[in-house]
Amino acid sequence: MSSRSKRESRGSARGKRESEARGSSGRSKREREREREPEAAGFRGSPVRAKREVEPASAREIPVPVVPAPRVKREREADEDSEPEREVRAKNGRVDSEDRRSRHCPYLDTINRSVLDFDFEKLCSISLSHINAYACLVCGKYFQGRGLKSHAYIHSVQFSHHVFLNLHTLKFYCLPDNYEIIDSSLEDITYVLKPTFTKQQIANLDKQAKLSRAYDGTTYLPGIVGLNNIKANDYANAVLQALSNVPPLRNYFLEEDNYKNIKRPPGDIMFLLVQRFGELMRKLWNPRNFKAHVSPHEMLQAVVLCSRKTFQITRQGDGVDFLSWFLNALHSALGGTKKKKKTIVTDVFQGSMRIFTKKLPHPDLPAEEKEQLLHNDEYQETMVESTFMYLTLDLPTAPLYKDEKEQLIIPQVPLFNILAKFNGITEKEYKTYKENFLKRFQLTRLPPYLIFCIKRFTKNNFFVEKNPTIVNFPITALGSGMSCKTCR
Repeated sequence: MSSRSKRESRGSARGKRESEARGSSGRSKREREREREPEAAGFRGSPVRAKREVEPASAREIPVPVVPAPRVKREREADEDSEPEREVRAKNGRVDSEDRRSRHCPYLDTINRSVLDFDFEKLCSISLSHINAYACLVCGKYFQGRGLKSHAYIHSVQFSHHVFLNLHTLKFYCLPDNYEIIDSSLEDITYVLKPTFTKQQIANLDKQAKLSRAYDGTTYLPGIVGLNNIKANDYANAVLQALSNVPPLRNYFLEEDNYKNIKRPPGDIMFLLVQRFGELMRKLWNPRNFKAHVSPHEMLQAVVLCSRKTFQITRQGDGVDFLSWFLNALHSALGGTKKKKKTIVTDVFQGSMRIFTKKLPHPDLPAEEKEQLLHNDEYQETMVESTFMYLTLDLPTAPLYKDEKEQLIIPQVPLFNILAKFNGITEKEYKTYKENFLKRFQLTRLPPYLIFCIKRFTKNNFFVEKNPTIVNFPITALGSGMSCKTCR
C-alpha cells in the first residue's frame, strides 16, 4: 500500500471517530436537558427564568447558576408576609427599630432652652432662605434643610449638635442620623414657638390674673410684657402694647381660626400684617414663655413691608400716625370697607360725629366787605357726618414767662376741659395757607373703646416743641356719666 492511501485511511478513521464523539456529546447534552426540564418547570414564574428568556442568544451559551425551588419559594413567602406582620405589630403597640430609636433619642439632654428665641424671622442664618428652615435646639441658630449637603446637616456634623426643630411642621429630628424624634417632653418648645389658646382659656384671661415664671426664673404677668426696643421702634411698641390690652381685639386675635380663612387677592401682602399681629398677641399673653420679654421683630418687619417703608425700625416715627395707619390697614386686611363691611377693628374703635364747618373771610379785608361775604352761600355753615377711630385733644398753650416766684410752673388741666372740643358748641379756628375755617364737632355715637391722642408736639420753623401740660385723668368713678355729658 502506498503512503498516500495510508494517509487517506487514517484521515477517514479519525473523521469517523470525531463524528461519533459529536453524536454522543449531542445525545448526552439532549439527555441532560431532558433531565433538567421537570426541575425547571417549577421556575417558569421565577426571576431567573424571566431573565433567561429576555437574554440574547449569545448569552444563552453561558451557564447560569440555578437556585433550588424550595428556597426561592420560602423567600417569596417571607417577603409577602413581612408587611402584614409589620401591621400587626403596629396594631398591638409594638414598634420597629426606627420607632424605637425615635422614642429613645440619646441627645435630648443636649437641648439648651435658655438660648431658644423664636421671635426673629424664620430664615437660615447661612443661606438667608425661608424654605425648609430648622432651629438647632443646642445653640438656637436657624439652618436650612436636613439632607446630606444641607446647612443643618453640616452644622450637626461639624459641631455635634444633633436635635433640630422644623419651624413650619413643628417636628423634631435627630441629625445626622435623620430620624424623627417623638417625645412628650418637647411639647413646651413647640408651645413657645406657636402658642395656642382655647375658648375657655381666653374667657378666663381677665378672671385669673396670676404671675407666671419664665425659664430663667423671672416672674411676669401675661399681657403685661415688655417689648424689646430694637433701635428706634419705641413709638410702635407703645401702640402695640396698648392694643394688646383691649379685650375684644385681644380675644379675636388669640384664636387664629377667626381670621385664617379670610381670602385676599393674589399677590396681596397686607394679610401678613394680620398674621404677625396675631402671633405677637399670642406671645404677649403666653403663660409659658421662656423669657419675660418679647421681641416684635417679625411684626415690625411686616409693618415696614406693608407701609412701604413709611414706618421703619431704624428711624423714629410718630405714634399717632402709626396708630392711624395701623388700624386702617388692619381693617382693610381683614376684608373691611369704608362704609358697608365691618370688622373687629371698627366694632371696637369706630365712632361717629358731626363736623360743622364755616369759611371765614380773609382777615385783611375791610369790615364792610367781610359782612357782604358772610351772606354768600360759600361762607354758610355746612355739616358733614364722619366716622373716627380716635379723638385728638388739644392742650392749652404753655406759659412762656416765669411766675412771681421766678419759677416756671407746669400747668395742669382736667381731661373734661379738653374734651369740651367735642361738645358741639366750642368752636376752633383752623388755618391753611390761603383760607381760614371755623369748625365745631359733635359726637353722635361713641365706640366701646375710645382712644384719646393728646397733641403735645408742635413743629415750628426751627424745631419741634413739646407742651409739658399735665392732664388729670380720673381713675375712680369713671362710668357712663362722662360719655353722656361728652355727647351732650
